[in-house]
Amino acid sequence: MPLEPEQLLGKPIGPYTADRLIGQGGFAWVFAGHHTAQRAPVALKVLKPRYAGDSQFESRFRNEAQVASELRHPNIVRILDIGKTGDITYFAMNLYPESLASRLAQGGPIPEPELLRIARDVTSALAFAHAGGIIHRDIKVDNILLTADGTAVIADFGIARAVSGYATATGVNMTIGTPHYVSPEQAQGRPLDGRSDLYALGVTLYKAATGELPFRSSDWFELARMHVEEPPEPPRKRRPDLSRRVERIILKCLAKHPDDRYASADDLLRELGAVEKKDARTEAFGVPAATRPGASGSPAGRLPGGLSRWLLPVAAVLVVIVVALLVVLLGRR
Repeated sequence: MPLEPEQLLGKPIGPYTADRLIGQGGFAWVFAGHHTAQRAPVALKVLKPRYAGDSQFESRFRNEAQVASELRHPNIVRILDIGKTGDITYFAMNLYPESLASRLAQGGPIPEPELLRIARDVTSALAFAHAGGIIHRDIKVDNILLTADGTAVIADFGIARAVSGYATATGVNMTIGTPHYVSPEQAQGRPLDGRSDLYALGVTLYKAATGELPFRSSDWFELARMHVEEPPEPPRKRRPDLSRRVERIILKCLAKHPDDRYASADDLLRELGAVEKKDARTEAFGVPAATRPGASGSPAGRLPGGLSRWLLPVAAVLVVIVVALLVVLLGRR
């Protein structure tokens, strides 16, 4: 009888105890758990029995987890431990309160300032990993976790690469990546570089901004065709208050050809920083970023309410100064 995840609840897994199942993918279960002796909370990713029993897959899984554990960056989930006990292969990592997927399910589309912060956090992590020659291959809302203060961190570095290496070595036909997020070149089985992750990030940001995926189908081959051939509907069609600059960033990430996307995560990071700085300067002058002329379709000739409130006291001060000067000048005569 095959092992079910519920059978592991309350049981020791190395030095840890699994408390509850919080997620699962094609290859592993994820539990919220704790270090049995220290009581420290952890997340446990446990390889499913059919893959743990395959020595080649299990070896690649552990090797890639080891590589991922060496990625030390504030926006990458830290792997604390990698181990095997009996037939169970696992790794332990920091436990986070929610994912971007659960945040969207509970609260709907993300406000633009928060969306930009999440995009910056994720892009910073990708720039760091890409500089070390590591491509994630499976960026999606489920793999972006959020700390208590809203900082975004990426999970599952190395997992898709382990699957890819196994499929190449054995000839086994396996789906690599998540169909709704795969880049056109990934769908076509072509060589990948960091720009493939930027495409998946574009899908992720589209989903975070609108609450919907750019391409939807229950058929994997139809989804692959859409990624390769169909242009996405502009996100402002689904969320009119989204600024044009953020829309342009999302659509550039979603370009069909890698050469038409950002050349690197560093380039995208600079663009995101420029948008955030411009919004910060606008807010400093009392103009909400979402209502500035040209930002999200507001009429160019109309002063936003924040600006008119700011101008009124300034005009009053100027009138007082002019009157005072006139009094001084007339008094000297």
